[in-house]
Amino acid sequence: MFHILILCTHNSARSVLAEGMLGHWAARLRRPVAAHSAGSAPSGRINPFAIEALRHAGIDTGGFRSKSWDEFSAAGAPPLSAVITVCDSAAAETCPVFFSGSAAPPAKVHWGYPDPSNAEGGDEGRRRAFELTRQALGYRMLQLLALPLEAMDRSALQVALAEIGRT
Repeated sequence: MFHILILCTHNSARSVLAEGMLGHWAARLRRPVAAHSAGSAPSGRINPFAIEALRHAGIDTGGFRSKSWDEFSAAGAPPLSAVITVCDSAAAETCPVFFSGSAAPPAKVHWGYPDPSNAEGGDEGRRRAFELTRQALGYRMLQLLALPLEAMDRSALQVALAEIGRT
């Protein structure tokens, strides 16, 4: 099983959308991938527009919660294959840096997305921004799932994830 952790600061929007899309597509495609998300400073709540966008795509959101990345560096945490940050560093947003306590550190990559919570145009503008972000993340998650994960070492996975981020 490949455990993929998606990080953002508050774990309330982008990282949750990514977790939802990766988990959804992994199950549909029967790929051995478990999706997780967390934040360096979790808000404690999921943005309602993120829940709405995922539900609109047919994804069950019952198990989603805003959680700390500490859960993934504690004893008993799943062994991570990759950590993907999705903060928008271009907007001077602080993006978490994950330090793994495991002997084999996970591949790490940054796929920056603007925060859809800050979209203009009121609720309709935010709703549209969340949907577009969900679609963009879903496309990258499909690219990730198309990789021959079982045949890749950490270095090859690192290169492949960075290439996906450039598309």
